[in-house]
Amino acid sequence: MNQIEPSTSTASNAKVVYILYLVSIVVGLTGLIGVIMAYVYRQDAADWLRSHYRFQIRTFWIGLLYVLVGMLLSTVFIGFLILLFWVVWLIIRCVKGLQQLERGAPVSDVETWLWPK
Repeated sequence: MNQIEPSTSTASNAKVVYILYLVSIVVGLTGLIGVIMAYVYRQDAADWLRSHYRFQIRTFWIGLLYVLVGMLLSTVFIGFLILLFWVVWLIIRCVKGLQQLERGAPVSDVETWLWPK
């Protein structure tokens, strides 16, 4: 019987979180599910995967801030620009994170508010 290594399983869980974040652009609830998964799975992850989970958790909270500010300012035109920025920002962060995950590398700059290099 084949057994999946914990690190491989955790890496696929990290991939699922990135995908849930991308789907959250259309279905907002999936972002909440993704951040809960990131909090749960980061405990048992290898160090390089922990950087992905930390990056995902920061992506959720920073993104939530952008969305709230964008919604508050949507009565004026700038709010829609902030929401558009959030969509582009989220896509870039998730794609960059997925690329580094596929290479088996940690996120290069977890603390950034924009996206890793």
